[in-house]
Amino acid sequence: MSQKSAIRPSVVLVHGAWGDGSTWRRVIPLLMQEGLSVHAVQNPTTSLADDVKAVAHVLEVVDGPVVLVGHSWGGTVITQAGNDPKVAALVYVAAFAPKAGQSTGDQVGEYPAPPGLAEISPDRRGSYWMSRKGWATCVAQDLPEVEADTLFASQPPLGPTTFTDKVTRAAWADLPNWCVISTADRAVSVELQRDLAKALDARTSELEASHMSPLSHPHAVAKVILDAVAEISATNGTAGDPPSGSAP
Repeated sequence: MSQKSAIRPSVVLVHGAWGDGSTWRRVIPLLMQEGLSVHAVQNPTTSLADDVKAVAHVLEVVDGPVVLVGHSWGGTVITQAGNDPKVAALVYVAAFAPKAGQSTGDQVGEYPAPPGLAEISPDRRGSYWMSRKGWATCVAQDLPEVEADTLFASQPPLGPTTFTDKVTRAAWADLPNWCVISTADRAVSVELQRDLAKALDARTSELEASHMSPLSHPHAVAKVILDAVAEISATNGTAGDPPSGSAP
């Protein structure tokens, strides 16, 4: 195996609440065409511990180092799962990033509630669902209506403890990180996203996008991930040029 293939990071993608690995279906080809090894975790969104376990399972079969990417609730997941020694960098996409001892719900409660929160309701088991209206007007409002409806129809329930589960150790305190902020987000507070980017001292990009920027702005999201890969490659002394970044 060449030095380049041994050192160049793999990318592991972690989806958010009410989603699955297809959140990344438009980003993945853009990364793969750059020759990267890419894996999308199918985390169950049943609890923080369950989702971290799902990420750890994927990390076991991926050659390090890894750029670990989280969307939305996936940001909380990578904050905990990113303590794995294979992880070299974190990328947060319209995401949460709690401190040690803090939950996602704690972060949400510090800011005025975005409109999307009013579209969440529990079922008899205590799990949570996003309404069809919520998908169309608060989560994926910059996607065609048929796509928002498809996301609604395919959503898994969100476990009852997810937003109260606390991070025990925040990986972003020890790793380089990037934040992609959605300025038209109606599901996660834009102010929260901006304050987190400052607290993390992140390399920050802003997109005029809904919460579902991996689907509505895949080239821009892929470019930030490629930037992270390039920086980690340079740090690790990868031979040759970093990714060309052909995703504009």
